[in-house]
This record gives sequence, C-alpha cells and structure tokens, in this order.
Amino acid sequence: MVEPMRSTWEGEMTPRKRFNNQMNYKPVDRCFNREFGFWEENFKKWNLFREHNVVNNHQAAQLFSFDPIVDIGGNIWLEPAFEYKVIKETGDKKIIRNEEGLTAEIPKDEHETIPHFVDSAVKKPSDWEKIKENRMQIDDPARKVDIPALKQKHPADREYPLGVHCGSMIGKIRDLLTFEGLAYAVHDYPDMVEDMVETCCLLVENFLDQVLPHFEFDFASGWEDICFKSGPLVSVDFFRSVVVPRYKRIGKKLHQSDINIWYTDCDGDINPILPYMMEAGINCMFPFEVNSSGHPGKALEKYGKELRIMGGVDKMALGSGPKKIDEYLESLVPYVKRGGFIPHVDHRCPPDVKEEDYLYYLDKKEELFG
Repeated sequence: MVEPMRSTWEGEMTPRKRFNNQMNYKPVDRCFNREFGFWEENFKKWNLFREHNVVNNHQAAQLFSFDPIVDIGGNIWLEPAFEYKVIKETGDKKIIRNEEGLTAEIPKDEHETIPHFVDSAVKKPSDWEKIKENRMQIDDPARKVDIPALKQKHPADREYPLGVHCGSMIGKIRDLLTFEGLAYAVHDYPDMVEDMVETCCLLVENFLDQVLPHFEFDFASGWEDICFKSGPLVSVDFFRSVVVPRYKRIGKKLHQSDINIWYTDCDGDINPILPYMMEAGINCMFPFEVNSSGHPGKALEKYGKELRIMGGVDKMALGSGPKKIDEYLESLVPYVKRGGFIPHVDHRCPPDVKEEDYLYYLDKKEELFG
C-alpha cells in the first residue's frame, strides 16, 4: 500500500454510486476522479514517483487518491501463450519473439515504444488452424473461472464500481497478424479473419456465461486498438458486417444481466466506426484521443445522451503548461456538468509532461470538477 500524497476529493457518495449516477446522467456529489495512468518511463523519470517508491499504475492511483474502479477479466486469448524469447541482440536493438508469436525488433533497454514487427506466427489459413487447435480451445480447463475466489475478492457490498471485461473482437487479431498482416488478410483470406473474430467472440461468451450469474456488474469494458490518426485499420464495411454482429451477441448477454454501460478502449480516430459501435451496444468511448477524434464535446453533442466518454483531456495541453491546461479543462466544464462524461488524460500520461505541470493539472481538475 502506497501512502497517498494527495487527499481523496471530498464527497458524500460511494465511488460506485457516483460512477453509476454520472454515467447515467443522474445527480452526483462531484465528478468521478480517475486517470488512465502513465508510461513506464514516468516511473523512472519523475522524482515524485521515485521518492514514494511508486513503480506501476496501481500504486500511482493510490498515491494520487483516485477513485477506485475495477474490472474482472478472464482467460479469453491464447492458451497457452507463446514463450517470450530473445532471439538475438545487435547494437542497441534486440530481436524477440513475444507471447503472441510475433517476432519483433525492440530497443535493448525495452523502453516503451512501438516495436518493429519482423514476422508473425499466422500468415495463412493453415497457420491459423494450428493456433486455433492448440491455443484457442474453449473447453481448456485453464479457462474455467474461480467464482468463489472472485466473490471473496469483490463482495456484493463493495463501494467501488466493478466491471466485466469483454475482450477484443478485432484488436487482438491485429496483434496476432500485425497491422500489415491484417490489412492483407482481410482481402486475401476473409473467411480466416471472420473465423478468428468468431473464435474471439465464443471465448468471451464462454467467460461471460461463467461470471454474469454471480455478480451485479456496474459496467462492461473492452479493448479494440484498431484506429489510427486517419481512421480504422479495417474498412467500415468489414467492421459493420463481421465485427458488429459479434458485438451484438455480447451486448445481448450484458443487457440480460442489466449492464447498461459498455465502454471500449480504442485509440485514434474512432468517428467512422462510432455509429456502428453504438448500434451494437457499446455506448462509452475510452480514452477518446483528442488529436484524432476531436474535442469530446462535439461527439457528446452529436449523439446526445446515448453516448458516454471517459478520457478526452488533450495530453498535448498537459505538455504545454498551466495556461493551456486551464484553457482546455475549462472547455470541458459544461460537458462534465451535463453528465455521461468523466474527464481524464486521453491516453497514459507521457514522460515529456513535467511532473509539476501534472500536479497543476490535478489541482485544476479538482478546482473545476471536485
């Protein structure tokens, strides 16, 4: 447990009640206070992290006394994963094989950066069939959820919001195939890609069937990093015809369990696929990168109370000092008051942000929304 350096924002509600009210456009005592986290480099670079022996995002959340929020995840991907292996080292680089079977060139010191992928374990349908047979079996005993242990960890009278993680329908497939591999596969092997999406959906459904009867979840979460600055990595037609039907199956299970907030983590410009996500039941966007998707207010005005957003604070403003921080946060005031919007940095805070500016941001955020 890390000793906090900041006090919890004052309030009368529990974090759970506050989150549910804010996300459902109901009155709150004050804004839910959360952040996405920090790059690994921040923990080495910022003095305040070193002085408090903070080395990860969980500890950072304790240090800053953010409101707690938790989600439960299952074993819904490769089982077993590939063994991480260093293949060779050259100069300041090394070639590795990661847990998803990708061969990649990364910095020797492993500082956080986008790796250069050299090869993939899946390049054609026969490769996928091997992966599916050996690493994607739904009835693998390792996929069985320990319900009693989870109930002990997350009791019914908890005071924090608890979510259920619904995985990825196409983002993890992107990881398995690589960006270029997915682009080619959608055209060269569309049946293979759709079977991959279907397999991901089945694994998530299996997990949900195990946990949904035992918990009153406050939200559902997901991960789909399939957009970049210019839009989605796959065509809108592919997304609508292949991915959305699987979302709808998952959404049906969530709604049957009275889960009405479902967010997914997707970077880049989500605007081209946002209507189809919402059609499928995903009604909350996270972390809503401003420099790709625009000011969050535009989307909130366009879609009304059907849409929620968590994030939307321009990380570029944080790197530009107090004046820009003030201007940007003040532009969010009417949307926070309106509800359905929890402001925080639109990705993990990068290490080029000065720690004194980050603390200023937290102060200003509390002044406006606390």
